[in-house]
Amino acid sequence: MNHLFHTRFREMDAFKGRSQTTKGIWIAKCMGIEPCTIAMDLEGTDGRERGEDDTAFEKQSALFALAVSDIVLINMWCHDIGREQAANKPLLKTVFQVMMRLFSPRKTTLLFVIRDKTRTPLENLEPILREDIQKIWDAVPKPQAHKHTPLSEFFNVEVTALSSYEDKEEKFKEEVAQLRQRFFNSIAPGGLAGDRRGVVPASGFSISAQQIWKVIRENKDLDLPAHKVMVATVRCEEIADEKLGCLRSDEGWLELEEAVQSGPVRGFGEKLSSIIDAYLSQYDEEAIFFDESVRNAKRKQLESKALDFVYPAYTTLLGHLRSKAVDDFKAKLEQSLNNGEGFASSVRMWTESIMLEFEKASADAAVRQASWSASKVRDKLHRDIESHASSVRSAKLSEITTKFEKQLAKALTEPVESLFEAGGKDTWVSIRKLLKRETEAAVSELSDCISGFELDEETVERMQQSLRDYAKQIVENKAKEESGKILIRMKDRFSTVFNHDADSLPRVWTGKEDIRAITKDARSASLKLLSDMAAIRLEDEKPDRIENVLHSSFIDRPAGAISSQNRIEGPTDPLASSTWEEVHPKDTLITPVQCKSLWRQFQGETEYTVTQAISAQEAYKRSNNWLPPPWAIMAMVILGFNEFMLLLKNPLYLMVIFVAYLIGKAIWVQMDIPGEFRHGALPGLLSLSSKFVPTIMNILKRLAEEAQANSTPGGSESQNANSRISSNQMQHSDRVSSTVSNASVSSVGSSGVDEEYSSPNLTQRRRTNLPEAEFS
Repeated sequence: MNHLFHTRFREMDAFKGRSQTTKGIWIAKCMGIEPCTIAMDLEGTDGRERGEDDTAFEKQSALFALAVSDIVLINMWCHDIGREQAANKPLLKTVFQVMMRLFSPRKTTLLFVIRDKTRTPLENLEPILREDIQKIWDAVPKPQAHKHTPLSEFFNVEVTALSSYEDKEEKFKEEVAQLRQRFFNSIAPGGLAGDRRGVVPASGFSISAQQIWKVIRENKDLDLPAHKVMVATVRCEEIADEKLGCLRSDEGWLELEEAVQSGPVRGFGEKLSSIIDAYLSQYDEEAIFFDESVRNAKRKQLESKALDFVYPAYTTLLGHLRSKAVDDFKAKLEQSLNNGEGFASSVRMWTESIMLEFEKASADAAVRQASWSASKVRDKLHRDIESHASSVRSAKLSEITTKFEKQLAKALTEPVESLFEAGGKDTWVSIRKLLKRETEAAVSELSDCISGFELDEETVERMQQSLRDYAKQIVENKAKEESGKILIRMKDRFSTVFNHDADSLPRVWTGKEDIRAITKDARSASLKLLSDMAAIRLEDEKPDRIENVLHSSFIDRPAGAISSQNRIEGPTDPLASSTWEEVHPKDTLITPVQCKSLWRQFQGETEYTVTQAISAQEAYKRSNNWLPPPWAIMAMVILGFNEFMLLLKNPLYLMVIFVAYLIGKAIWVQMDIPGEFRHGALPGLLSLSSKFVPTIMNILKRLAEEAQANSTPGGSESQNANSRISSNQMQHSDRVSSTVSNASVSSVGSSGVDEEYSSPNLTQRRRTNLPEAEFS
């Protein structure tokens, strides 16, 4: 300062030893510097004279200098940069904190003078120093008003370096002279003291300084811990950080952490506790001579950081234990169920066993230094077990329910379909009995199967009712399905009743049958099917009049009234509605209007069958009635009396007539004249004309063969001839029968959905009659 400002502050005599030179605060006027500049020499901050515990004046004087001065020069040895105490960091931290609270912002220049600079360039030292100052500022607790105030708002940091005075005196003086030039016009814009906020006039400087000192003296915050506390704080933190770093790179810990990532580790808690204890013991050994309160506080911080560091491994281990416990529970529960044990008892037994094993494993994983609780993981495990048990319960119950539903479907579908197809007198009564019997049997078996689940009564009743509803739904669905095929069923029933007698044998329309009565019976049977399928009747106490209404409308009504239904509409028509009386709409399968339409279609498609039967009956009468009417016979007797007498008088005529009769009979049989004319007159004539000549030639050929056979002597040859004639006659009879059969089938075959009714029987009858006529 004496070289810089040309002042005469007292200097230390190096030959007398090293001791404190400046005591208190000294002021002098800077010589030769314009404008007028006052320099203050402050007592050093680390002198031994005041002792370790009396540092309040150091902080007060430093704060006073910052509050009064525009430029504060801070001497700093080059080798002290980066050190906590020598660089005055704790002092600056305290001063910064108090200054923000006591004084309003004013720009003060902090000029750090690095003494005895070494070969390290200033460009490398300056960033480190600025960074340290900024860290001190950021770490200082700030009042709310200056919470976000930057360092540049209070201070302007400048850094310069000087060579050693003792080693390089000339260079030192030269560098000081250069620094001195910066103090000329220092209050000008851009100068060292460029910020002039809160400037006090020279006449008021004395009073201002007194007030500032008073405020500083009365502030209790400057009575901060002694230097040994600060040293203990820094050193204990260094030791704690070192031990924490060693813990992170410890081989035992790394192996343990790697093992935990793969699965559960037996003795995890004891191993980890030993590792942590080892590093805590090392900390205690190295920090034993530092302040006890600081040492204990830093030890707690080290322990807390170490536990925070290893906590993820602990949670990972608990996660593995939970996963293993869940897997064990799943496997053991499945094994118990496969052995036929009860579900609820198995769940209770294995839940208790698995939770006990988890408690032991989590206790083995506990770390002595921590008070960690595994309750959250234990609760999560319990929820997982309950969730799995619930899902298995639902799956098993669903499996059981599905099994009984399939059983009911198999027991009901085909029998119900058979009952609908049979269309008996009490179709729905039989269905209700079948439904009740099968449902109650299934419900009883279901109750036995779910007894091991120990379900509450409400759940059991709900499952039983669900099974009953499912069985009912099967019947209803089958009824709806069959109602869609009712027209086919009705026509099949009509065909069965119409074409078969009471013994279920095919009818032969001989002309004696009452087709009208048979038709009515067949239609009544078909109408019974329609009435059964018109509505679902699963309730015993709900009788209906559907069958009576349909019977009175379709069977009892005259044919003329039925055929004119499209033209007759009136309010008294019981079928002019979309619902049945005493039947709920949801139970209706075929509405009255739909029944009317179906019956109309049914009648139209079965009329052809009735017509064919009538035609077959009339054809049978014609084919079995060869005699002319009685009046024609009488006329022939009266008018043919003369010819009859002529035949009696001349027997030769009788022989000719007899031969002509035999030839005509043969031609009649061979050509199957009645069968040919069944198709009509014109087709019959055309067919006979094409077959006449071949038939004549065949007859002549056979007569020639018989004559030749008769002329051959010997009984054996006669027998062989007779045998051949008999064989030819039989073959001929078969061909004739085949011709008649084909003609009969063609004459009465149905062209629609109806089948043949009387033709097979007529054909069979013709087959039995033709050979008799031939041999006769």
